[in-house]
Amino acid sequence: MSDLGSGDDGMSGSKYNASNMEGSSSRNDFESGKASSAVEQELATKMLQIQSKRFYLDVKQNRRGRFIKVAEIGADGRRSQIYLALSTAAEFRDHLSSFSDYYASLVNRNAGPPNTDNLPEDGKLKSEMMIKDNRRYYLDLKENARGRFLRVSQTITRGGPRSQIALPAQGMIEFRDALTDLLEEFGANDTG
Repeated sequence: MSDLGSGDDGMSGSKYNASNMEGSSSRNDFESGKASSAVEQELATKMLQIQSKRFYLDVKQNRRGRFIKVAEIGADGRRSQIYLALSTAAEFRDHLSSFSDYYASLVNRNAGPPNTDNLPEDGKLKSEMMIKDNRRYYLDLKENARGRFLRVSQTITRGGPRSQIALPAQGMIEFRDALTDLLEEFGANDTG
């Protein structure tokens, strides 16, 4: 199974609007000029508020199977999204546990705010990579002047844009728990 996401980068549904902070699951019947209900079906959604960002975890299903769309909405309204097959989401959840353990060890060791004096040039503290079919996911725990965060980048081997989200490090456990809830409800099997 490849390219689980619909490829629709438009997020015009009402739940993604900055004015809607409740994360309701009401959606427009048409997104980007096509009937979304005929192409993909939304099975569940969770909304997390982490610092100044909102994250939506949507379990969806289309003709190729089930997947999770993770959308990040910044305080300025900027939107980013990545798509994860359910099996990839389970692997991502496991990586989130190891990243949050590593982050906790940094906090305990440094006992304070991030220290940018002795960082590697790219700011990476820990990195992992996941591969699913024609997609690669890069997980990088990074640090900059504003703090520590997990950058999750998705690339498609046949070309196409690189998609990425930035999860504040303090929210990794909350994000992992929300992902775990969805995986317990829908399983880690990609087919519906």
